[in-house]
Amino acid sequence: MKTWIALLRGINMVGRNRLPMKELVALLEGLNARDVKTYHQSGNAAFRHRGKVAARLAKRISTAIGKAYGFEPLVMLLETEKLARIIADNPFPEAESEPGSLEVGFLTSVPEQPDWEALEEVKRKSQRFALGQKRGHSTFWSPSAEK
Repeated sequence: MKTWIALLRGINMVGRNRLPMKELVALLEGLNARDVKTYHQSGNAAFRHRGKVAARLAKRISTAIGKAYGFEPLVMLLETEKLARIIADNPFPEAESEPGSLEVGFLTSVPEQPDWEALEEVKRKSQRFALGQKRGHSTFWSPSAEK
């Protein structure tokens, strides 16, 4: 069995797409997931599953949520080895001393023409950004000393 990290987009956002984590656990277990753990109300979960193809398993999860709750979130699945490679590719290693100050977002692809000017207008003073696309993953990184 592989260990998977599931990132569900748009779950429990300002009262929309409500999916209690206990129900997400039950739903994943109903799809033969084992040892399911969730993180707060984030829509993030870790579990073990016999599935070998991330895209196929992600579609099964999204479809099951759609049938049960009336919305199909984008589900991104990462193998634990891939998550370790993403962490190793951190473009801001100086932020590792304060891991709570480093944010990473997972993208389905890197934007061709990111609007850096718009980001500059909304960022915090100490915040920086980097886009990454290495070894089959796309990421958006942002370290900040401000919390």
